[in-house]
Amino acid sequence: MFEISGPYSNKYYKHWERGIYSCVVCGEDLFLSHTKYDSGSGWPAFYDIIDKDKVTLKQDLSHVGANLLLLVCNPSMARTEVSCSTCGSHVGHVFDDGPKPTGKRFCVNSTSLNFRAQDPLMKTLFQC
Repeated sequence: MFEISGPYSNKYYKHWERGIYSCVVCGEDLFLSHTKYDSGSGWPAFYDIIDKDKVTLKQDLSHVGANLLLLVCNPSMARTEVSCSTCGSHVGHVFDDGPKPTGKRFCVNSTSLNFRAQDPLMKTLFQC
């Protein structure tokens, strides 16, 4: 079944259970729940990833289209796409307006994630 996912109405936007968020395509673990926060964007947001090698970052100008003058006048429109390093699937975008300690906001599409609840034996991973 196709899942409709928009801002403020997606599967993991208000999801606060402890666990691990992984890539929906290949299962690679990407985010720990204790790094998730409410960014006010309507999308799941994380201030960090499990490991920098688990994602690929690249400049994304797709929303600008052919209007390069728009980008010249407003360079902040350039976004950074986040993809799973293992399978290459799109995960979301990262911005530099997140909270401490990283200052990053990984703005993620719920449909790109699966969630696995915290295993009681892994409590040390989730202590803040």
